[in-house]
Amino acid sequence: MAGHTRKWAKVKRKKQKDDRRKSKIWAKLSQEIETAARQGGGDPDANVALSQALERARDEDMPKDTIERAIKRGTGDLEERDQEKVTYEGYAPHGVAVFVEAETDNINRTVKDLRNLFDDHGGNLGKDGSVAYLFEQKGCFEIPADATDEMTLFEIAVDAGAEEVDEIDGTYVVTTSREAFADVANALDEAGINPAASDLVRSPATSVALSPDERDEVEALIEKINDLNDVETVYTTLQRNGSPLMLGTEVAPSLGH
Repeated sequence: MAGHTRKWAKVKRKKQKDDRRKSKIWAKLSQEIETAARQGGGDPDANVALSQALERARDEDMPKDTIERAIKRGTGDLEERDQEKVTYEGYAPHGVAVFVEAETDNINRTVKDLRNLFDDHGGNLGKDGSVAYLFEQKGCFEIPADATDEMTLFEIAVDAGAEEVDEIDGTYVVTTSREAFADVANALDEAGINPAASDLVRSPATSVALSPDERDEVEALIEKINDLNDVETVYTTLQRNGSPLMLGTEVAPSLGH
């Protein structure tokens, strides 16, 4: 039964990861649609940029009402409250540091929701700077293994300033400093190598190894945090293997481990 439970938990986490990645894609497409509508109007027949953005949105199965709201925001037919990007820091149980990136139209609500979750799960929401020093911003690229061979990728990426190239679950993960992110992106583009995903992430400088039961306690809190509508990304010092982009907002591990 224990094995079955863990297998189900793994399947559930994979579905959550896929859902969160899709949400992130939809968010970027919404911004693209809104910008196109603002610059060229809300009629896709008369706005090539909007037409192309809508086609990409449909390819990603973006909900119709989400598309329509994005168009209306761009044309000014729908006013929404200003969104503010914010970060929060704290500790989960067993000394695991947690760094949360969010976007909210109501900071008081977001803080209250996060504080309640930390308290309910044996953690605590801290002050700004309480754990930020444990995370370093890095560039991260995910490249399908069939897009190139590892040696070619290694030479291109490292020559452009990348720090590491790893193979994780059939995907090459290229890690860079924040400063080298744009240079590596340009080098990959010039070589015709298209990443499946790329972004700046927060890489923990240290990690905490836990027993399976302790890990479950921490992941229960992280899962609840991720379920909050305002939350975009969660990074922790929980020791895990993999790429932050591949894991989505679930639990971002130390890069290169």
